Amino acid sequence: MDKLRFAVAEKFISINGEARRAGELSVFIRFRGCNLRCNYCDTLWACDEVKQEENCTNTGAECGDGRTAQKMSCVRDENTARDPGDMCGDGKTTHDMNTEYMTAEEIYGYIKSSGVKNVTLTGGEPMIQKNIAELLELLSEDKNLRTEIETNGAVPLEEYYGKMPDNISFTVDYKCPGSGMEKAMHLQNFEKIRSCDTVKFVVSDRTDLEKMCEVISEYGLTEKCTVYVSAVFGRIEPREIVDYMIENKLNDVRLQLQIHKYVWDPQARGV
Repeated sequence: MDKLRFAVAEKFISINGEARRAGELSVFIRFRGCNLRCNYCDTLWACDEVKQEENCTNTGAECGDGRTAQKMSCVRDENTARDPGDMCGDGKTTHDMNTEYMTAEEIYGYIKSSGVKNVTLTGGEPMIQKNIAELLELLSEDKNLRTEIETNGAVPLEEYYGKMPDNISFTVDYKCPGSGMEKAMHLQNFEKIRSCDTVKFVVSDRTDLEKMCEVISEYGLTEKCTVYVSAVFGRIEPREIVDYMIENKLNDVRLQLQIHKYVWDPQARGV
């Protein structure tokens, strides 16, 4: 039986732009598909779930129209078809990307070949990938790797908290009101979070900062884990966040800038 393959939108080596290992090299695996649609999403092109064509059971198999399973299906998405380069001949979007279908072993092999020990699983939303536990278990067995999963806060994590060692850590978003996705938050994630994990608040305005304070207080987050706050790029100035932190004596909360957006163009991919 063919092994399940993960839909990988892109893979690359860069610096970690945020969270605990910001500024350090990391090998990134970006999965395709997300269960949320935050209104400030900077990777919207990776949010559509793309399934292998029918009867494509391995990466070399040809689909009925001559495409291989390594290439993504064209998915109708009016919101992401921003320019003619985003369009297939039939008017469907390609997001300018191929989707590569990889087994857990192939992903692990790529990671090891990179020579980089920090691993970032991102998306999209990595925790909605079918059989993601298989990949996490494989990565957890390699004690030379430090794997961080960037997850959106809407997927239950309790079972993973209980069985994953601390070389597998989660950076869990709390989606503030400005995201449009706050109602999707799985609040039990913040009750059971471990000391090796991180909670991240991405804020658009003062209302989001006030909600952040409420959530930190309600779940005692600064006593449990590392807490970061960062700005929605272009919506709020970092100095406004600093002023709010001073005003409200936000001890043990760390301001974080998305380093990669200052090093490269904010819209750049593969960085």
